[in-house]
Amino acid sequence: MSPNNGYHPYVEMNASPELLELETEEAPSLAASLNFAPPLAVADPQATDLAIQDAVRNILSLLGEDAYREGLLNTPLRVRKMYRELLSGYTTDPVALINNALFEVDYSEPVIVRDIELQSMCEHHMLPFIGRAHVAYIPNGRVIGLSKIPRIVDMFSRRLQVQERLTSQIADFLEETLQPAGVAVVVEAAHMCATLRGVRKANARMVTTAMRGEYKTNGELRREFISHISRPMTQELY
Repeated sequence: MSPNNGYHPYVEMNASPELLELETEEAPSLAASLNFAPPLAVADPQATDLAIQDAVRNILSLLGEDAYREGLLNTPLRVRKMYRELLSGYTTDPVALINNALFEVDYSEPVIVRDIELQSMCEHHMLPFIGRAHVAYIPNGRVIGLSKIPRIVDMFSRRLQVQERLTSQIADFLEETLQPAGVAVVVEAAHMCATLRGVRKANARMVTTAMRGEYKTNGELRREFISHISRPMTQELY
């Protein structure tokens, strides 16, 4: 299976066609204006859940554990539920997520949502990376509901990811959805694959950026955005 413009990469799974299938029904009008793949649909969720649990049980056995001892008896179930939660972005419908929360507004100054908590999963080692996303856009006749921006971040972060692609996906999705004058995204995160194993550098942080439209061409706008996300956050807002 191949991704569609990187927006909705499907999980490559060793499953039969009976277990996995893609939605083919036409989406609402908003979907027609966006270039993304539909959410992943599972033909038989119960069979898929059992297959995941069996796989976890097999891994435990291959590592030399007794998968049926008391402490591990329900571990396959817990791990399956965990992955369903951590990778829920694969089944998130972008159209339902936005839910028509696009509004015509006469406002053309930057809109910035900073310090959005972010948890994702490294696709190379399946270990978490945790950090923050800062998102800005310059409206071009319409704005998006405030809560939708953190939800968009969640939709793309709750997948097997690399931080570079995650950052670009957030920016590209907002650009296609809003057609704004500019979009800016900065993601900073600590990666457990570099903390718990391998190089083991607990204080290393990775920072990635994606600039679109006026944020890419206008240095003053970029500096203003970086200034906003760099200053200490007000602790008491109300």
